[in-house]
Amino acid sequence: MKIKSSEILKSAFAKDDYPPPVYPEVAFAGRSNVGKSSLINTLVNRKRLARTSSAPGKTQSINFYLVNRTLCFVDLPGYGFANAPLQVRNRWRSMVEDYFHSRRNLYGVVVILDARVGPTSLDLALIGWLKDLSLPALLTMTKVDKLSKNKLSKSLIHASQTITVNSEQIILFSAITGEGKKRLWQAILSLIEPSNH
Repeated sequence: MKIKSSEILKSAFAKDDYPPPVYPEVAFAGRSNVGKSSLINTLVNRKRLARTSSAPGKTQSINFYLVNRTLCFVDLPGYGFANAPLQVRNRWRSMVEDYFHSRRNLYGVVVILDARVGPTSLDLALIGWLKDLSLPALLTMTKVDKLSKNKLSKSLIHASQTITVNSEQIILFSAITGEGKKRLWQAILSLIEPSNH
């Protein structure tokens, strides 16, 4: 995928803030500090389009990024372990639920898992929820460069067994080396333009 342009379209704190549903959207969801912003930045060849932070729970809004003026990447607030009051976390949850239920131009969700941690109960809850909503989930394991080949292989087998999917359905990704970037782009484009892939 050749990136010609990428820009922030909107940061939404409520449903009324969403941009008009003009472009096909692919959302990115994962635990706080799982490497979501780094993954988005890697996909669009930018260092700071999506803001990264070592502090979990930095993304407190739903951020819409317009890529090549044809496609929207939607960065959802991270879930679990966020250093935020329960009231704020509950507000995030209702925001994300509202987004999933109301956005008719949402084609699928990139579900981001940490290769070092494996799927958590919250990750499994999200995957189950997406299944119930009939929303395609692109399972992606980040930070694969942090593990040896042997540990990564074990992590992949564990994740596929826990989620009950074929290990080939999980995309291995590294924001550091760029591994998995092309494969994830192909998966995203096949969601939006299934007839062309």
